[in-house]
Amino acid sequence: MKLFINGSWCSSSSGNTIEKLSPVTGKKMYNFPAATKDDVDNAIDAAYNSWEKWYSLGSVSRSKIIYKAKDLIEKNRKQLEDILVKENGKIRPEAVGEVDGVIDQLQYYAEFARKITGDIVEGEKANRKILQYKVPYGVVVAITPWNFPAAMVARKIAPALMTGNSVVLKPSSDTPGSAEFLVKMFLKAGIPKGVLNLVTGKGSEIGDYIIAHKKVSLVSMTGSTFTGQRIMEKASSNMAKLILELGGKAPFMVWEDADLNTALKVFMWAKYSNSGQSCIAAERLYVHERVFDKFMKMIAEASRKLTVGDPEKAKMGPLINKAALANMSKYVDEAKAEGGKVITGGGKPKLSKELKEGYFYEPTIVTGVSQESKLFQEEVFGPVIGAAKVSSFDEMLEKANDSKYGLASYLFTKDFKLANKAAEAVRFGELYINMPGPEASQGYHTGFRLTGQAGEGSKYGIAEYLKLKNVYIEY
Repeated sequence: MKLFINGSWCSSSSGNTIEKLSPVTGKKMYNFPAATKDDVDNAIDAAYNSWEKWYSLGSVSRSKIIYKAKDLIEKNRKQLEDILVKENGKIRPEAVGEVDGVIDQLQYYAEFARKITGDIVEGEKANRKILQYKVPYGVVVAITPWNFPAAMVARKIAPALMTGNSVVLKPSSDTPGSAEFLVKMFLKAGIPKGVLNLVTGKGSEIGDYIIAHKKVSLVSMTGSTFTGQRIMEKASSNMAKLILELGGKAPFMVWEDADLNTALKVFMWAKYSNSGQSCIAAERLYVHERVFDKFMKMIAEASRKLTVGDPEKAKMGPLINKAALANMSKYVDEAKAEGGKVITGGGKPKLSKELKEGYFYEPTIVTGVSQESKLFQEEVFGPVIGAAKVSSFDEMLEKANDSKYGLASYLFTKDFKLANKAAEAVRFGELYINMPGPEASQGYHTGFRLTGQAGEGSKYGIAEYLKLKNVYIEY
């Protein structure tokens, strides 16, 4: 694997590399370059020197390159699926779904070629006008996570490139391979030299430097709230605009009249897809007391039947790394110490010799812990969830809103009035009523509180990559 800077593949200027371990086996997969500050300078300089020419091509020409990249990804999609299974530990169907999402994102944003519009506003006199039109920021730094490493790259670079910005892409050190694949597809599609650059390395070594660089005008990052807060601090030195999607703690609310079979089906997706490693994953379960025992029995039985292991065969794969695995044990142990009862799961599954060093954890449900517990307040980001009874709809909404995060939420009820009440009352960027996610390309993916600021997707998401410029004219 190499860095991609100013149209060329290269090693780190220091020659240093980082070891990538398999989440499936715990063994080494490959080494990738540890970029230096000099490498970052070169990548940002390349982006800075190319964006105006890229913008001048016009939106239709830019969209053709994005469309071509999409076509190339479709033709070579099996290669990307394989990377996701091996590098991320995704089960095969989820890898297929993520590649579908990559293709959808690229097509969606490429369709904006003739949809970016401004306004002409009347001035104080008839011969005075104010022309309001949209221009790119310039250099965009895209920092992408490991949980959806291909889809998040597409969701950031597609709108940035479509609107005439250049990009320096910094993927997670847990999953650089999918980013490299996508850059290769854009290169084959004809992306001009310097417009798209790839740097890999530890955030602790190049993260602050790339964010605070004086030539960077916008930073788009998906990751932890702690990292987002640090980015806000460092980006203030050059007043870069920020698009931040950070933590989530989605409540999964089941009212007494809910179709429990539908709720069960959605719960299994919302909690265990991607091994629970999703910003919109169900993280807290609130169930009306009249159906609590019944629903707990249903989800416990379904969770026990969920096979964990080889991503090519099982229904749930591993966690991303050793630290994530340790976190699951920590949350469960602390919940038990507080009096919590583990009704299913609670440890590593018994697997074959080849997989025993992998980062696998059982689907786990805990009852009997308080609203103040870490299991209900901190982002677990794995296949562990706490469940609690509620006796009224207001109590359920109050507990759902009791979180420092505010991204996704779920509600199951047949009562139209209660559904509308929740739509008004829940303080989350997304509410899924009687249905699963994930968010659609045409939806605006955003959150409240410590989940971040700005958003991605839809016409509002593409507008985040454009500045409104005003020209006053008299004739």
